Amino acid sequence: MALSSPYPDVEIPNVSVPEFVLAAGREKPDAPALIDGLKGDVITHGQLAQYVDRVAANLHARGLRKGDVVAVFCPNTPWFPVVFHGIAAAGCVMSPINSLYTPDEIAFQLKDSGAKILITIGLFLDRATAAAEKSPVDEIVVLDGAEGHANLFDLLGADAPSVQVDIDPANDLVTLPYSSGTTGLPKGVMLTHRNLVANVAQCLPLLKTGADERIIAVLPFFHIYGLTVLMNQGLALGGAVVTLPRFDLEDFLRTIQDQKITRAFVAPPILLALAKHPAVDQYDLSSLTSITSGAAPLDEQLALAAQNRLRKGADDGVTVAQGYGMTELSPVSHTSPDPSALPPGVTEVPKGSVGFAIPNTECRLIDPGTGEDAAEGERGELWVRGPQVMKGYLNNPDATAGTLDSDGWLHTGDVAIVDANGCYTVVDRVKELIKYKGYQVAPAELEAVLINHPEIADAAVIGVPEKESGEELPKAFVVRAPGSEITEDAVMAYMAEKVAPHKKIRFVEFIEQVPKSAAGKILRKDLKARA
Repeated sequence: MALSSPYPDVEIPNVSVPEFVLAAGREKPDAPALIDGLKGDVITHGQLAQYVDRVAANLHARGLRKGDVVAVFCPNTPWFPVVFHGIAAAGCVMSPINSLYTPDEIAFQLKDSGAKILITIGLFLDRATAAAEKSPVDEIVVLDGAEGHANLFDLLGADAPSVQVDIDPANDLVTLPYSSGTTGLPKGVMLTHRNLVANVAQCLPLLKTGADERIIAVLPFFHIYGLTVLMNQGLALGGAVVTLPRFDLEDFLRTIQDQKITRAFVAPPILLALAKHPAVDQYDLSSLTSITSGAAPLDEQLALAAQNRLRKGADDGVTVAQGYGMTELSPVSHTSPDPSALPPGVTEVPKGSVGFAIPNTECRLIDPGTGEDAAEGERGELWVRGPQVMKGYLNNPDATAGTLDSDGWLHTGDVAIVDANGCYTVVDRVKELIKYKGYQVAPAELEAVLINHPEIADAAVIGVPEKESGEELPKAFVVRAPGSEITEDAVMAYMAEKVAPHKKIRFVEFIEQVPKSAAGKILRKDLKARA
């Protein structure tokens, strides 16, 4: 049985992402749109529109055409949104690359996406160059400049004529982030202009915002959560998006205080710091009205601890809440609304829940054992259908069919329960993904790296919870090759050289044999039982 959102459907404009997201700013061209949280540099809404036009024109002048992929390997700066919207306005597809990726991981994405240009910064140029040697691109653009490379000023040049590209929002891709989906190696998630426009339009009614909204953007724009919820939603509000290149608690707190941040979208590790770190008391965070957590499960007690501390005994003030989504959902399907935007008859959202299905979104809860709809009040795998659901996985029809069925239902792999008010709580996971600090870590990917070691005969990886934070940490079960005496430290050091920091193996246990089914599937439940 399909369960509808308690909110009425909203109209989804049939326009490109830049047309929709930048519209509010046209009414206030002199107001700040993007602010560098460390340096204080400002790009106004009027400047943003001009810069986007220039990037689109200069990409076109470089020979790029509609549908071409431009990879962006860059931390959060005020120029990231300029580059993203310039790529989108040119009719091209932006494929964001995780800032922590190794050359091998970058090369895989460049090759799989078919990227023609790689845009990066000087600090990342060594990894970008090493990756491009393995998976060549036509050009590497270094935004802050490097000898022999085009830079930001080349993308903003005045000579190239403006371009008008005919975009079909429902079918033309705008971004190609990489996700592990429910299982397996990273896959390109095909998201259209309509997907991203829809997701921002769907979320706005649940936010009671003012014209002077200021959003802190510390979660990375290369992650779909940062790209849609922080960057595009913030700009669509006509407010200011204040960027930080990475999470540093002192910088984060100082920026909230100095920039009078009103709204923060974070992941649970940041809330852990807000709840417990002594430095929090040294800053004035009273401008904050809302903190929404996503990307990983948020413990109810942690949410309450952070909220109570920030309120400092007052009955009102900042609200700490939670949302839910995945890359394949652009990413939001559920969120907790502002207190003044609750559905009729609802007085509060339970802290452990992810809130309500957003407008234009249908859900089903499916009993994993029977494949039928779960009984009322019972848990089941969450399926989602709506305009935010991806087009599919790039060049991977089998993986697409395994996640997105013929009726348009996206099978999330997460187990949820819904209460009488239509409020959802995610309680478990069908899928095997490990979620560490909001990042997806695919066991299959780590296993593939492990078994390439000459002294490892077989391996399996699971996530094990850390007691204090509840974060999952990757643990490897390793079968030594005959005659090998490889140690735990050697395994962890090997992996640290091969994968991004969030994918590192944190624990190693040596076993005689990896438990597997008759079909060869690793029996992770057996490993979890002994972990």
